[in-house]
Amino acid sequence: MEGILGNELGGSCGKSERISHNCNKSRTGDKMRESNILKMQKINKSFSGVRVLHDVDFVVKQGEIRALVGENGAGKSTLMKILCGIYEKDSGSIMMDGVDIKNYSIPEAARQGIVMIHQEIVLVQDLPISENIFMGSEPKTLLQTVDFSEMRKKTKDLLAQLDMEQVSPDTLVRELSISQQQMVEIARALSKRARVIIMDEPTSSLTEKEVNLLFRQIRRLKNQGVAIIYISHRMDEIFEIADSVTIMRDGQHIKTEDIKGVTYSEIIKNMVGREISEYYPPHIEKVGQEILRLSDVSNEKIHHVDLTLHKGEILGLAGLVGAGRTELANAIFGIDEIQSGEISYQGKKYVGKSPRDAIRNGMALVPEDRKRNGLFLENTIAFNMTIAIMDRFIKFIHQDKKKEQSIVDDFIDKLSIKMAGQEQLAVELSGGNQQKVIFSKWLATQPKILILDEPTRGIDVGAKMEIYHLMNEIAASGVAIILISSELSEVINLSTRLGVMCEGRLTKIFDLQKETVSQEMVMHYATGGYADVS
Repeated sequence: MEGILGNELGGSCGKSERISHNCNKSRTGDKMRESNILKMQKINKSFSGVRVLHDVDFVVKQGEIRALVGENGAGKSTLMKILCGIYEKDSGSIMMDGVDIKNYSIPEAARQGIVMIHQEIVLVQDLPISENIFMGSEPKTLLQTVDFSEMRKKTKDLLAQLDMEQVSPDTLVRELSISQQQMVEIARALSKRARVIIMDEPTSSLTEKEVNLLFRQIRRLKNQGVAIIYISHRMDEIFEIADSVTIMRDGQHIKTEDIKGVTYSEIIKNMVGREISEYYPPHIEKVGQEILRLSDVSNEKIHHVDLTLHKGEILGLAGLVGAGRTELANAIFGIDEIQSGEISYQGKKYVGKSPRDAIRNGMALVPEDRKRNGLFLENTIAFNMTIAIMDRFIKFIHQDKKKEQSIVDDFIDKLSIKMAGQEQLAVELSGGNQQKVIFSKWLATQPKILILDEPTRGIDVGAKMEIYHLMNEIAASGVAIILISSELSEVINLSTRLGVMCEGRLTKIFDLQKETVSQEMVMHYATGGYADVS
């Protein structure tokens, strides 16, 4: 592993395509109204003496879909939390319908009809859907008790709007999939008759069908005069759904443009403050010998999987939500038990039965949910980076603090991690920097196989490019990488070979060194197709 991160990352970023304005879906009959429903002027905010928002102006019209973009740490979330009353602004004004609102707070924001759908699910898992949707605003009987019958009826109507008629209002939230829980969050926002809805990465856990349903609801709300503030790192979604885009960088408003008058490249350039070139690194040309082989591997979630992995390659896994990609990674890493079939590792039968065995044998897993499974959020950066290699600097009761500090400093430098210091808590970092800390933790173990499950989900364009180039450097050093990603352009452009899964089965493997693969071809096999298509 030594030397694989020798060159500092972050210089060049990537070639991008001009997005044709013809890609924007027709918006006939939904021209934006001229009246400003929301106006934030010269908003300033500091934390611990560090200024994070600088005289930010943000104006949204009634019935407008406004995309809000910027790298993690650009100030988007802070600005929206001020709008929701979660944070108190240091200075500036917030106006609704031209009226300056004093003593702004969470209740006042709610009274003004401002609702936020957070990226992280904030539902009560052991309560039914109906009670989650109407919590705090339950319909009442004449005796002022909760009218559960009316609440179920209203919930059923809301679920029907989202094509979830098959789900009972009495279903406990914990029995739902993550994507279904996200739709419940959307139903809750719809129930509040909101005037401004903030959606923070609303599609991160949704299937393609559910994304289409969401966009249909967004357009319906727009036609009713509701303003939507849409925060996303997915540029294709922004060009499809937004009327306009506001770009932030380093706590400042850079520009707001009509979406029809801006290109993908211009948005990225304004987000990161530099030209984009070589967005994706070049495909790896040579790979080494076989390091891992799965032969007819099955359990309750995956079925008869045959797969090989070679040193120095990036093996991509694509598929729809529930296709079995994460479950396959869990089987390899020892999280889930293998019921039949065989795994060979470095030419020998592998019988590891736990993650501990996998780690001991040189495997590492960067999980899909970095906050729940990848980090100790309330502990320090240094702790998180070195938790897997503590035996290197702790002997009996003696801790070699200098050695630990040296290891941490090395990865902070090589991965260009932006932080206040080693003792900063992981929870305080941006998503991209949190992901780099997790990479550091596992790279410190010097793995032979690195499994990456949605490594760029929820992180900004600049951080994504750094992760892409980092992955290429890791593979070039001889480490075998398994990359799971729901972004087809990402997994196609980064992988050496690409496996496609559907319903727990591996339906196709593409050799990207020898053939050109389109997203349509991948989707064919991801939806159950077996015959070759071109």
